[in-house]
Amino acid sequence: MARESDDAVRRRVQRVLDQDTETGVYGLKANVINGEVQLTGIVDTLSEKEKVNKIVSGLEGVRGINNGISISTDGALDDEDVTFEVMEELNSDPRVDLKHIGARSVKGTVFLNGTVADPEERDAAVSAASRARGVWRVVSQLDMETAKELTLDEIFHSQVNNEREDKK
Repeated sequence: MARESDDAVRRRVQRVLDQDTETGVYGLKANVINGEVQLTGIVDTLSEKEKVNKIVSGLEGVRGINNGISISTDGALDDEDVTFEVMEELNSDPRVDLKHIGARSVKGTVFLNGTVADPEERDAAVSAASRARGVWRVVSQLDMETAKELTLDEIFHSQVNNEREDKK
């Protein structure tokens, strides 16, 4: 059976992008070369960029994806703003227990730290963080241990390390 033409695949991908309730508003563009979809455009969040990959990868005739979609917000967000947005998203997800999870943002990369009860909570935290504006990447440093009280020695060393990072 002959491989479908790139133009036919491009039309199919573009139609799906344009008709999707979340991605259609962005005016994303697709081109196809030898079955590889080249995506361009701008979305607000990392989760939207990842959703486009998921949608397109399941389409007939797609042999690969080069996701060149950029993430941009309407205004300038600093690290503190991004961390605030991430914490709001984490707090709004009922699968995430904020008593044991924290977040820190460095130039759009969010580091999640703390403990989770199971892999599902870890995945929910990563997913929630990726929905926040200004997030380009999420790095999970979440442990799957039961939460424990810190000793005075652990608190002291944690504070010393934080002060060192603040001076950088």
